Amino acid sequence: MESITKNRQSPAVLRAMAERAFGPAQLPSGGAGWFTELGHGWFNVVYRIDLLDGRRTILKIAPPAHVEVMSYERGAMATELAALRLIREHTSVPVPEILFGDRSHELCDADYFFMSHVEGEPLGLLYERGEVSPDDQIRFGEALGAVNRELNRIPGPWFGALEGPGEPTWRGCFTGKLEEVLGDGERRGVDLTVGYDVVRAAIADRAAALEEVTEPRFVEWELFPNNAMVHEGRIVGVIDHERAFYGDPLIEAGFVALDLPAFGDPGPFLRGYGRGELTTGEHRRRWLYTLYLALVMVIETEFRALGAEQYEKCGERLRELLDAGD
Repeated sequence: MESITKNRQSPAVLRAMAERAFGPAQLPSGGAGWFTELGHGWFNVVYRIDLLDGRRTILKIAPPAHVEVMSYERGAMATELAALRLIREHTSVPVPEILFGDRSHELCDADYFFMSHVEGEPLGLLYERGEVSPDDQIRFGEALGAVNRELNRIPGPWFGALEGPGEPTWRGCFTGKLEEVLGDGERRGVDLTVGYDVVRAAIADRAAALEEVTEPRFVEWELFPNNAMVHEGRIVGVIDHERAFYGDPLIEAGFVALDLPAFGDPGPFLRGYGRGELTTGEHRRRWLYTLYLALVMVIETEFRALGAEQYEKCGERLRELLDAGD
């Protein structure tokens, strides 16, 4: 997937990064067969680096310093590193191991890190290729729900960024996140096809429901099928943790389809997670969370230069949500 945030590097720089992490003896003296760019994902550039001792590693490089990212994406690589450590320490959810990280910007203009390679393919790609039977789709949906529930058991010291600074209340934290993304859109002149004042009024009408949340929990937020790695019929890894934070578990991606049917049947996820019917307050919170995702999807098309087709597709989801209300 193509985005201007992908910070591609020359073979010479990739070699310097790998040598710093693993030593010169782990790389061949010449040729280009030891690295491969992996094309999935919208934000970071990702390479597979094959070492001479037989290990396959994954290199992720943050966006270039000169490319403006959305406010919530600043420091995303530090967030991912913190998330990986938390998940490995507090859960049995399979995630890659951090092998080496460098935030010095001596070799390139951005943070980067190496992690262990997860053997498998993204579940979302298997869906796209029609390689998952209806029964297995249900099974994987339930498995994602169970994984997400385990992640949400990690308690947080505050609401907001994993490494702080945090907020004492979820209402203050989340309304701040909404205002932040709206500010991004206004700054870049993104047309939401509805007035920004209309969106802000809808938020104000429902914001009191956020006060029901008093206990911060680890939130993955972006555990869509493309971020679940599958091998031999089971989920063997969860990847892409750069948007994690402490918040309300009801914001997780698996709940989005409760408001937007285009995201599929939420039933298997809900069963795997162990959720029953939502209360009135939970429905109002969930609508706000889906609004946030829809706003991010529309506004990021401008920041990442994703093109008119993606903008129209995401705009349709936003209009669908606003027309439906809660």
